[in-house]
Amino acid sequence: MTFKAEQPNIWVKRLTLVLAASVISLGAVAGDLNEIKASGVLRHLGIKYANFVKADGTGFDVELAQGFAKYLGVRYELVYTNFYDVIRDLLGKDVARTGDTVNLEGNYPIRGDMIATGFTVLPWRQQVVLYSQPTFPSQVLLVARTSSPYQPVAAEHELRNEIASTRAVLGKKSLLVMERTCLDPANYGLKGKGIDLRSYTANTNLDEMVPELLKGDVEFTLLDVPDAVIDLQRWAGRIKVIGPISEHQDLAAAFPKSSPVLRAAFDDYLSGIRADGSYDKLVNRYYPGIRRYFPNFFARSQ
Repeated sequence: MTFKAEQPNIWVKRLTLVLAASVISLGAVAGDLNEIKASGVLRHLGIKYANFVKADGTGFDVELAQGFAKYLGVRYELVYTNFYDVIRDLLGKDVARTGDTVNLEGNYPIRGDMIATGFTVLPWRQQVVLYSQPTFPSQVLLVARTSSPYQPVAAEHELRNEIASTRAVLGKKSLLVMERTCLDPANYGLKGKGIDLRSYTANTNLDEMVPELLKGDVEFTLLDVPDAVIDLQRWAGRIKVIGPISEHQDLAAAFPKSSPVLRAAFDDYLSGIRADGSYDKLVNRYYPGIRRYFPNFFARSQ
């Protein structure tokens, strides 16, 4: 299957996920709301990342999904995955991306009904999944070791000017990235610019970006704000933010294209916990102080 960003009308059609029907039961496929209620369980695909999904089974998105399961009246199940496999685990298809074209290939077991894991809303992902209303804000930053000679850029009235200044500092120097994640250089027009891109491939854990940077083999790494907030505490005095690489971004839950009713139910649930204050308590528990970075987002979410 091939999908192109410049032809949005194609998304009127649902993705049909076909597996070997003769050996697959209802519990092995992703379903819309009626199927979830019939199965009695909501399978949450989560990646151990920042404070969204933690190794101990807690986290902002864990509690968000647990609350959604309770809202639906079904049992909650956390299914750990990684950034390379998460869409495959949702759709039963692997993603091959070339520029603005996304191919869905192969047939794989479907392991979950929704993604909630600090999942950035990106144009290429919008071609293959249904996103919820935004659950959290983000932005991608350029980060260096504190000992680096490069200085943080000056604050500007226009964010685009700060981004331009940051990219000027980066120039063609070495940059640690992780493809197929929110730190993929292709998301921000950084490929084909002569930058010395160093792709981290030892594993798919974004928490390893700073330790790799601190080894001294690269000048910079990309981090998003939710991760940077934690790493600036974890590695206090050892790293510094140079400036923004991207515009402000939204994070959201993601669902198969074939589950519009489930997505709508999540949006209703999200509106409800914003109204009753439960959402604010989650933010305060896992990301205290984040509001000063994104005051407009949290004003909008009220």
